Amino acid sequence: MGSERGADHRAGRDAAAARDAVASEFGAAVNMTPKELEDWLDTDESRSAGQRRNGGESTGHASGRRIVELMRAKRADLSDQDYDHMNKVVGYVRRHLAQRPSGDVKDTKWRHSLMNWGHDPLK
Repeated sequence: MGSERGADHRAGRDAAAARDAVASEFGAAVNMTPKELEDWLDTDESRSAGQRRNGGESTGHASGRRIVELMRAKRADLSDQDYDHMNKVVGYVRRHLAQRPSGDVKDTKWRHSLMNWGHDPLK
């Protein structure tokens, strides 16, 4: 029984460390404030960026709304699904940054898409 209890404790500690790592990476990837992101999501440029399914809201735009919720939530209230989404955001931002086009990116779909995911590459 004692070894099972120790394993459970280690597993809980490992899970907490994994959540801390995801939260830290998310905080580094998302460089817009909740207010900046909300204001951005209200623009035509935001709504026109990204891939859409069936003509609806783009994946990135929906993600941006969720990112605002995650940033405003208390850490203790975040679910496994929330951490999964945070991890998805980190992956997207990293992949997209690696595809930076040459030249001025200020008014590009590339930048607008990243901003929908909470990252402004010009910051």
